[in-house]
Amino acid sequence: MRTVKIAVASVMMSAALYGCSKGGEAPAPQAPPVTVATPLARQVVDWDEVTGRFEATRSVDVRARVGGYIQAVHFKDGDFVRQGQLLFTLDPRPAQAALASAQAQLSQAQAQLTLARSEFARAEGLLASQAVSQAEVDSKRGAVAQAQAAVSAANAAIRARQLDVEFTRVTAPIAGRVSDRRVDPGNLVGGGSSAGDVLTTIVSSSPIYFVFDGSEALALKYQREARTGGPAPIRIRLQDEASYDRVGTLDFTDNAIDSASGTIRLRAVVPNADGFLKPGMFGQAQLAGGGAYQALLVPDSAVATDAARRVVMVVNADGSTAARAVQTGPLVDGLRVIRSGLKPTDRVIISGGQRIQMPGMKVQPKNGTIAPVAPKAGDAPVTQAAPASSASFANAG
Repeated sequence: MRTVKIAVASVMMSAALYGCSKGGEAPAPQAPPVTVATPLARQVVDWDEVTGRFEATRSVDVRARVGGYIQAVHFKDGDFVRQGQLLFTLDPRPAQAALASAQAQLSQAQAQLTLARSEFARAEGLLASQAVSQAEVDSKRGAVAQAQAAVSAANAAIRARQLDVEFTRVTAPIAGRVSDRRVDPGNLVGGGSSAGDVLTTIVSSSPIYFVFDGSEALALKYQREARTGGPAPIRIRLQDEASYDRVGTLDFTDNAIDSASGTIRLRAVVPNADGFLKPGMFGQAQLAGGGAYQALLVPDSAVATDAARRVVMVVNADGSTAARAVQTGPLVDGLRVIRSGLKPTDRVIISGGQRIQMPGMKVQPKNGTIAPVAPKAGDAPVTQAAPASSASFANAG
Protein backbone atom coordinates (compact mmCIF):
# COMPACT_ATOMS: atom_id res chain seq x y z
CA MET A 1 0.00 0.00 0.00
CA ARG A 2 2.85 2.38 0.81
CA THR A 3 4.46 1.61 -2.52
CA VAL A 4 1.25 2.53 -4.39
CA LYS A 5 0.97 5.86 -2.58
CA ILE A 6 4.56 6.81 -3.48
CA ALA A 7 4.00 5.88 -7.12
CA VAL A 8 0.80 7.93 -7.34
CA ALA A 9 2.54 10.95 -5.80
CA SER A 10 5.38 10.67 -8.27
CA VAL A 11 2.99 10.54 -11.20
CA MET A 12 1.07 13.58 -9.99
CA MET A 13 4.29 15.60 -9.47
CA SER A 14 5.59 14.73 -12.91
CA ALA A 15 2.28 15.76 -14.47
CA ALA A 16 2.35 19.06 -12.64
CA LEU A 17 5.89 19.83 -13.77
CA TYR A 18 5.06 18.85 -17.34
CA GLY A 19 2.04 21.15 -17.36
CA CYS A 20 4.06 24.08 -16.08
CA SER A 21 6.81 23.64 -18.62
CA LYS A 22 4.40 23.35 -21.48
CA GLY A 23 1.83 25.97 -20.69
CA GLY A 24 4.03 28.81 -19.03
CA GLU A 25 6.88 31.09 -20.37
CA ALA A 26 10.10 32.36 -18.63
CA PRO A 27 9.75 35.95 -17.27
CA ALA A 28 11.52 38.74 -19.22
CA PRO A 29 14.75 40.10 -17.59
CA GLN A 30 14.32 43.37 -15.70
CA ALA A 31 16.11 46.58 -16.80
CA PRO A 32 19.23 47.10 -14.59
CA PRO A 33 19.32 50.19 -12.34
CA VAL A 34 21.93 52.88 -13.08
CA THR A 35 22.76 56.31 -11.67
CA VAL A 36 22.73 59.23 -14.11
CA ALA A 37 23.63 62.91 -13.87
CA THR A 38 24.10 65.83 -16.22
CA PRO A 39 27.74 66.95 -16.81
CA LEU A 40 29.16 69.48 -14.39
CA ALA A 41 29.71 72.81 -16.19
CA ARG A 42 32.50 75.05 -14.89
CA GLN A 43 35.44 77.14 -16.05
CA VAL A 44 38.78 75.36 -16.17
CA VAL A 45 42.36 76.19 -17.13
CA ASP A 46 44.65 73.72 -18.88
CA TRP A 47 48.04 73.17 -17.24
CA ASP A 48 51.27 71.61 -18.46
CA GLU A 49 53.03 69.55 -15.80
CA VAL A 50 56.82 69.55 -15.38
CA THR A 51 59.38 68.50 -12.78
CA GLY A 52 62.16 70.82 -11.72
CA ARG A 53 64.55 71.86 -8.99
CA PHE A 54 64.83 74.96 -6.83
CA GLU A 55 67.97 77.08 -7.16
CA ALA A 56 69.17 80.14 -5.27
CA THR A 57 69.00 83.44 -7.10
CA ARG A 58 72.48 84.19 -5.73
CA SER A 59 75.11 81.88 -4.28
CA VAL A 60 78.57 82.85 -2.98
CA ASP A 61 81.58 80.86 -1.79
CA VAL A 62 83.04 83.04 0.95
CA ARG A 63 86.84 83.32 0.72
CA ALA A 64 89.31 85.57 2.51
CA ARG A 65 90.83 88.26 0.30
CA VAL A 66 94.10 88.00 2.19
CA GLY A 67 95.80 85.03 3.77
CA GLY A 68 96.32 84.62 7.47
CA TYR A 69 95.29 82.93 10.70
CA ILE A 70 91.59 82.71 11.56
CA GLN A 71 91.20 84.61 14.81
CA ALA A 72 87.41 84.42 15.39
CA VAL A 73 84.12 83.27 13.86
CA HIS A 74 81.16 85.63 14.32
CA PHE A 75 78.13 83.61 13.18
CA LYS A 76 76.28 80.43 14.01
CA ASP A 77 75.98 77.68 11.44
CA GLY A 78 72.77 78.09 9.42
CA ASP A 79 72.10 81.69 10.48
CA PHE A 80 70.48 84.25 8.23
CA VAL A 81 73.09 86.95 7.69
CA ARG A 82 72.80 90.49 6.37
CA GLN A 83 74.96 91.91 3.65
CA GLY A 84 78.11 93.38 5.22
CA GLN A 85 77.74 91.38 8.45
CA LEU A 86 81.07 90.28 10.00
CA LEU A 87 81.67 86.54 9.56
CA PHE A 88 85.39 85.91 10.26
CA THR A 89 88.28 87.87 11.70
CA LEU A 90 91.84 87.14 10.63
CA ASP A 91 94.87 88.14 12.71
CA PRO A 92 95.38 91.77 11.58
CA ARG A 93 98.91 92.29 12.97
CA PRO A 94 100.87 91.29 9.83
CA ALA A 95 98.71 93.61 7.71
CA GLN A 96 99.07 96.41 10.26
CA ALA A 97 102.85 96.04 10.22
CA ALA A 98 102.87 96.21 6.43
CA LEU A 99 100.75 99.35 6.63
CA ALA A 100 103.22 100.97 9.05
CA SER A 101 106.08 100.16 6.69
CA ALA A 102 104.21 101.75 3.79
CA GLN A 103 103.56 104.86 5.85
CA ALA A 104 107.29 105.11 6.65
CA GLN A 105 108.11 104.85 2.96
CA LEU A 106 105.68 107.68 2.32
CA SER A 107 107.48 109.86 4.88
CA GLN A 108 110.80 109.09 3.21
CA ALA A 109 109.42 109.94 -0.22
CA GLN A 110 107.97 113.20 1.04
CA ALA A 111 111.35 114.18 2.53
CA GLN A 112 113.07 113.47 -0.76
CA LEU A 113 110.48 115.55 -2.57
CA THR A 114 111.07 118.49 -0.22
CA LEU A 115 114.82 118.29 -0.80
CA ALA A 116 114.41 118.01 -4.58
CA ARG A 117 112.16 121.05 -4.70
CA SER A 118 114.65 123.07 -2.60
CA GLU A 119 117.57 122.16 -4.86
CA PHE A 120 115.54 122.93 -7.97
CA ALA A 121 114.58 126.40 -6.63
CA ARG A 122 118.23 127.13 -5.77
CA ALA A 123 119.37 126.03 -9.25
CA GLU A 124 116.83 128.28 -10.93
CA GLY A 125 118.17 131.27 -8.92
CA LEU A 126 121.77 130.54 -9.90
CA LEU A 127 120.81 130.11 -13.55
CA ALA A 128 119.97 133.83 -13.78
CA SER A 129 123.57 134.74 -12.79
CA GLN A 130 125.02 132.06 -15.06
CA ALA A 131 126.39 130.24 -11.99
CA VAL A 132 124.94 126.90 -13.16
CA SER A 133 124.19 125.45 -16.56
CA GLN A 134 120.79 124.84 -18.08
CA ALA A 135 121.48 121.10 -18.03
CA GLU A 136 121.92 121.14 -14.27
CA VAL A 137 118.62 122.98 -13.83
CA ASP A 138 116.85 120.43 -16.01
CA SER A 139 118.37 117.66 -13.92
CA LYS A 140 117.02 119.23 -10.73
CA ARG A 141 113.60 119.58 -12.36
CA GLY A 142 113.67 115.84 -13.20
CA ALA A 143 114.61 115.00 -9.62
CA VAL A 144 111.49 116.83 -8.41
CA ALA A 145 109.30 114.86 -10.79
CA GLN A 146 110.85 111.59 -9.63
CA ALA A 147 110.29 112.52 -5.99
CA GLN A 148 106.64 113.36 -6.73
CA ALA A 149 106.19 109.96 -8.39
CA ALA A 150 107.76 108.27 -5.37
CA VAL A 151 105.25 110.03 -3.10
CA SER A 152 102.37 108.88 -5.31
CA ALA A 153 103.68 105.30 -5.23
CA ALA A 154 104.00 105.42 -1.46
CA ASN A 155 100.40 106.67 -1.16
CA ALA A 156 99.19 103.83 -3.39
CA ALA A 157 101.11 101.33 -1.27
CA ILE A 158 99.43 102.71 1.84
CA ARG A 159 95.97 102.31 0.27
CA ALA A 160 96.81 98.72 -0.63
CA ARG A 161 98.02 97.95 2.88
CA GLN A 162 94.90 99.62 4.33
CA LEU A 163 92.78 97.29 2.18
CA ASP A 164 94.75 94.33 3.52
CA VAL A 165 93.94 95.45 7.07
CA GLU A 166 90.27 95.84 6.07
CA PHE A 167 90.23 92.42 4.41
CA THR A 168 91.20 90.76 7.69
CA ARG A 169 87.50 91.30 8.51
CA VAL A 170 85.60 88.88 6.25
CA THR A 171 82.03 90.14 5.79
CA ALA A 172 78.97 88.69 4.03
CA PRO A 173 78.90 89.79 0.38
CA ILE A 174 75.15 89.10 0.10
CA ALA A 175 72.22 88.61 2.43
CA GLY A 176 71.01 85.04 2.80
CA ARG A 177 71.30 81.77 4.67
CA VAL A 178 74.88 80.88 5.66
CA SER A 179 76.14 77.32 5.70
CA ASP A 180 78.38 75.85 8.40
CA ARG A 181 81.92 77.14 8.87
CA ARG A 182 84.53 75.18 6.95
CA VAL A 183 87.48 76.31 9.12
CA ASP A 184 87.82 76.89 12.84
CA PRO A 185 89.78 79.63 14.64
CA GLY A 186 93.52 78.93 14.69
CA ASN A 187 93.75 77.63 11.14
CA LEU A 188 95.91 79.28 8.52
CA VAL A 189 94.03 79.99 5.29
CA GLY A 190 95.05 81.23 1.89
CA GLY A 191 93.27 84.12 0.26
CA GLY A 192 93.35 86.69 -2.46
CA SER A 193 92.41 84.36 -5.35
CA SER A 194 89.77 81.90 -6.53
CA ALA A 195 92.03 79.10 -5.31
CA GLY A 196 91.81 80.32 -1.74
CA ASP A 197 90.18 78.31 1.01
CA VAL A 198 86.37 78.39 1.12
CA LEU A 199 85.38 79.56 4.60
CA THR A 200 81.61 79.04 4.16
CA THR A 201 78.87 79.53 1.59
CA ILE A 202 75.86 81.84 1.47
CA VAL A 203 72.72 81.38 -0.63
CA SER A 204 69.96 83.92 -1.01
CA SER A 205 66.57 82.70 0.19
CA SER A 206 63.93 85.09 -1.14
CA PRO A 207 62.97 84.96 -3.89
CA ILE A 208 64.11 81.59 -5.20
CA TYR A 209 64.36 80.14 -8.71
CA PHE A 210 62.52 77.06 -9.97
CA VAL A 211 64.43 75.63 -12.95
CA PHE A 212 63.14 72.90 -15.26
CA ASP A 213 63.45 71.55 -18.81
CA GLY A 214 60.64 71.77 -21.35
CA SER A 215 60.23 69.89 -24.60
CA GLU A 216 60.78 71.55 -27.96
CA ALA A 217 57.11 71.04 -28.86
CA LEU A 218 56.04 72.74 -25.66
CA ALA A 219 58.47 75.58 -26.28
CA LEU A 220 57.00 76.17 -29.72
CA LYS A 221 53.48 76.41 -28.29
CA TYR A 222 54.62 78.83 -25.63
CA GLN A 223 56.56 81.04 -28.00
CA ARG A 224 53.62 81.42 -30.38
CA GLU A 225 51.56 82.93 -27.58
CA ALA A 226 54.36 85.01 -26.04
CA ARG A 227 53.60 88.10 -28.12
CA THR A 228 50.05 88.37 -26.80
CA GLY A 229 50.54 87.59 -23.11
CA GLY A 230 52.73 88.50 -20.16
CA PRO A 231 54.85 86.20 -17.99
CA ALA A 232 53.21 82.79 -17.72
CA PRO A 233 52.02 81.89 -14.20
CA ILE A 234 53.27 78.71 -12.61
CA ARG A 235 52.14 76.82 -9.53
CA ILE A 236 54.29 74.34 -7.65
CA ARG A 237 53.96 71.61 -5.06
CA LEU A 238 56.61 69.73 -3.12
CA GLN A 239 56.82 65.95 -3.08
CA ASP A 240 54.88 65.66 0.19
CA GLU A 241 52.17 68.18 -0.74
CA ALA A 242 48.81 67.39 -2.33
CA SER A 243 47.94 70.75 -3.86
CA TYR A 244 49.79 73.32 -5.95
CA ASP A 245 49.77 76.21 -3.48
CA ARG A 246 53.12 77.87 -4.33
CA VAL A 247 52.89 80.33 -7.19
CA GLY A 248 55.43 82.15 -9.34
CA THR A 249 56.04 83.48 -12.85
CA LEU A 250 58.38 82.51 -15.67
CA ASP A 251 61.19 85.03 -16.09
CA PHE A 252 63.78 83.31 -18.31
CA THR A 253 64.16 80.83 -21.14
CA ASP A 254 67.49 79.65 -22.46
CA ASN A 255 68.78 80.92 -25.79
CA ALA A 256 69.05 77.50 -27.46
CA ILE A 257 67.50 74.04 -27.44
CA ASP A 258 69.77 71.21 -26.38
CA SER A 259 70.41 69.22 -29.55
CA ALA A 260 71.07 66.03 -27.60
CA SER A 261 67.88 65.96 -25.51
CA GLY A 262 65.61 68.23 -27.55
CA THR A 263 64.72 70.25 -24.44
CA ILE A 264 65.13 73.85 -23.40
CA ARG A 265 65.83 75.24 -19.94
CA LEU A 266 63.24 77.48 -18.31
CA ARG A 267 63.21 79.36 -15.02
CA ALA A 268 60.52 80.77 -12.78
CA VAL A 269 60.77 83.19 -9.85
CA VAL A 270 58.95 82.04 -6.71
CA PRO A 271 58.45 84.10 -3.51
CA ASN A 272 60.04 82.50 -0.45
CA ALA A 273 59.63 84.99 2.36
CA ASP A 274 59.69 82.34 5.09
CA GLY A 275 62.78 80.66 3.63
CA PHE A 276 61.07 77.25 3.63
CA LEU A 277 62.13 76.41 0.08
CA LYS A 278 65.78 75.38 -0.13
CA PRO A 279 68.05 75.20 -3.17
CA GLY A 280 68.24 71.63 -4.46
CA MET A 281 64.66 70.69 -3.56
CA PHE A 282 62.59 68.98 -6.23
CA GLY A 283 59.11 70.16 -7.12
CA GLN A 284 56.22 69.32 -9.42
CA ALA A 285 54.94 72.35 -11.33
CA GLN A 286 52.05 73.25 -13.59
CA LEU A 287 52.26 76.03 -16.14
CA ALA A 288 49.07 77.78 -17.11
CA GLY A 289 48.12 77.74 -20.76
CA GLY A 290 45.50 80.00 -22.29
CA GLY A 291 42.75 81.69 -20.31
CA ALA A 292 39.93 79.90 -18.55
CA TYR A 293 37.22 78.34 -20.72
CA GLN A 294 33.82 76.76 -20.08
CA ALA A 295 33.97 72.97 -20.02
CA LEU A 296 31.82 69.96 -19.18
CA LEU A 297 33.19 67.50 -16.63
CA VAL A 298 32.24 63.91 -15.81
CA PRO A 299 33.79 61.29 -13.52
CA ASP A 300 36.78 59.65 -15.13
CA SER A 301 35.18 56.26 -14.46
CA ALA A 302 32.31 57.22 -16.79
CA VAL A 303 34.67 57.38 -19.77
CA ALA A 304 35.28 54.06 -21.56
CA THR A 305 37.40 53.03 -24.53
CA ASP A 306 35.73 51.67 -27.64
CA ALA A 307 38.42 50.57 -30.09
CA ALA A 308 40.30 53.78 -30.95
CA ARG A 309 37.79 56.23 -29.47
CA ARG A 310 36.65 57.34 -26.04
CA VAL A 311 32.93 56.97 -25.30
CA VAL A 312 30.49 57.98 -22.59
CA MET A 313 27.23 56.09 -22.02
CA VAL A 314 24.09 58.24 -21.80
CA VAL A 315 20.43 57.41 -21.17
CA ASN A 316 17.80 58.63 -23.63
CA ALA A 317 14.31 59.81 -22.69
CA ASP A 318 12.81 56.34 -23.35
CA GLY A 319 15.26 54.66 -20.97
CA SER A 320 17.51 53.24 -23.67
CA THR A 321 21.26 53.68 -23.58
CA ALA A 322 23.54 55.16 -26.22
CA ALA A 323 27.31 55.52 -26.58
CA ARG A 324 28.58 59.04 -27.30
CA ALA A 325 32.05 59.45 -28.79
CA VAL A 326 33.83 62.24 -26.92
CA GLN A 327 37.09 64.16 -27.01
CA THR A 328 38.61 64.26 -23.54
CA GLY A 329 40.85 66.77 -21.81
CA PRO A 330 42.77 66.78 -18.50
CA LEU A 331 41.64 65.72 -15.06
CA VAL A 332 40.48 68.64 -12.92
CA ASP A 333 39.65 67.96 -9.27
CA GLY A 334 39.12 64.28 -10.03
CA LEU A 335 36.79 64.90 -12.99
CA ARG A 336 37.58 64.42 -16.68
CA VAL A 337 37.15 67.41 -18.99
CA ILE A 338 35.00 66.63 -22.06
CA ARG A 339 36.02 68.93 -24.90
CA SER A 340 33.36 67.75 -27.37
CA GLY A 341 30.72 65.06 -27.86
CA LEU A 342 28.40 65.84 -24.93
CA LYS A 343 25.62 68.34 -24.36
CA PRO A 344 24.89 69.97 -21.00
CA THR A 345 21.49 68.20 -20.92
CA ASP A 346 22.79 64.67 -21.56
CA ARG A 347 22.15 62.18 -18.78
CA VAL A 348 25.49 60.47 -18.28
CA ILE A 349 25.71 57.09 -16.55
CA ILE A 350 28.00 57.68 -13.58
CA SER A 351 27.34 54.42 -11.71
CA GLY A 352 26.19 50.95 -12.75
CA GLY A 353 27.54 51.16 -16.27
CA GLN A 354 29.11 47.70 -15.93
CA ARG A 355 25.59 46.20 -16.08
CA ILE A 356 25.05 47.43 -19.64
CA GLN A 357 25.84 44.69 -22.14
CA MET A 358 25.33 46.70 -25.33
CA PRO A 359 24.12 50.17 -26.46
CA GLY A 360 20.34 50.39 -26.83
CA MET A 361 19.72 48.31 -23.73
CA LYS A 362 16.94 49.56 -21.45
CA VAL A 363 17.87 50.70 -17.94
CA GLN A 364 16.20 52.12 -14.84
CA PRO A 365 17.85 55.55 -14.35
CA LYS A 366 18.18 57.09 -10.91
CA ASN A 367 19.23 60.73 -10.60
CA GLY A 368 22.60 61.55 -9.05
CA THR A 369 25.05 64.46 -8.97
CA ILE A 370 28.61 65.11 -10.16
CA ALA A 371 30.83 66.97 -7.70
CA PRO A 372 34.56 67.81 -7.66
CA VAL A 373 36.83 65.60 -5.56
CA ALA A 374 38.65 67.66 -2.92
CA PRO A 375 42.28 66.59 -2.35
CA LYS A 376 43.21 65.17 1.04
CA ALA A 377 46.46 65.75 2.88
CA GLY A 378 48.98 63.13 1.84
CA ASP A 379 47.06 62.10 -1.29
CA ALA A 380 48.37 62.52 -4.78
CA PRO A 381 47.05 65.63 -6.53
CA VAL A 382 43.82 65.16 -8.49
CA THR A 383 44.70 67.71 -11.16
CA GLN A 384 46.68 66.38 -14.08
CA ALA A 385 48.38 68.14 -16.94
CA ALA A 386 46.61 68.72 -20.20
CA PRO A 387 48.25 66.93 -23.11
CA ALA A 388 48.37 70.06 -25.25
CA SER A 389 48.10 73.30 -23.37
CA SER A 390 49.90 76.55 -23.96
CA ALA A 391 51.59 79.18 -21.85
CA SER A 392 53.93 82.03 -22.61
CA PHE A 393 57.64 82.64 -22.04
CA ALA A 394 58.58 85.82 -20.29
CA ASN A 395 61.33 86.71 -22.71
CA ALA A 396 60.42 84.74 -25.79
CA GLY A 397 60.26 86.62 -29.05
